Amino acid sequence: MKKKCALAIAGSDSSGGAGIQADLKTMHGCGVYGMSAITAVTAQNTTGVKSIMKVSKEVLSDQLDMVFTDIFPDAVKIGMTFQSDLIEAISDRLKLYNAKNIVLDPVMVATSGARLMEEDGITALCKKLIPLADLITPNIPEAEVLLGAGEIKSREDMERAAVKIAEIYGCNCLVKGGHMVSDERSCDVLATTGGKLYWYESERVDNPNTHGTGCTLSSAIASYLAIGCDICGSIKNAKQYLDKSIREGLDLGTGHGPLWHVFV
Repeated sequence: MKKKCALAIAGSDSSGGAGIQADLKTMHGCGVYGMSAITAVTAQNTTGVKSIMKVSKEVLSDQLDMVFTDIFPDAVKIGMTFQSDLIEAISDRLKLYNAKNIVLDPVMVATSGARLMEEDGITALCKKLIPLADLITPNIPEAEVLLGAGEIKSREDMERAAVKIAEIYGCNCLVKGGHMVSDERSCDVLATTGGKLYWYESERVDNPNTHGTGCTLSSAIASYLAIGCDICGSIKNAKQYLDKSIREGLDLGTGHGPLWHVFV
């Protein structure tokens, strides 16, 4: 039996709701074989992050070498990268192996508010990693950081931000509107490198358990790209998958609880 394969490059979440754990659950749920390269180990749960220990640049490079030289991934999802030296290792290996279907979720802050990227990492991310991506999936606060100026408060602002990021970095950009809580619908906008705009809307689910939604969406997009869907189709399918995983109503922990990724 052959299966399409996807690689997740991200941090480990000890509570299993986000990071590598959510990535692999999502890939399994979407029907692809998931692999991993861990950038950092976090001690966290639904209430917050207690500590972070990054892996060495050498160990991360070795993980990537072992994956790419044996089971070559049909898509790559990148999440928490943390520091500039790890970003350099990822960038070097993606270029060395001519990786394809790269989806980058620019993880900067956890749902709990904990900072997951250092300042030098943001600079390296913008210069070395985002230009390699086929798609970047920032939420509103992350899009504001990437642009470096102005707040995003409306749909028009989201469109302008997505277009500008796509122009600056030369990659498709999906700005996620989940932080716009005044909107009754969950609305994300895609700006393509060809200058087109596409809106993805769904009913906002009344569920406070949203730990790992960004990881889940980006991993689902990568999974559908691995299967052979185009960017627009992958986002549409991934949004439907995320919606179902939220609607399952899993209720664990005392903070922002995780999703249920393996519904049938």
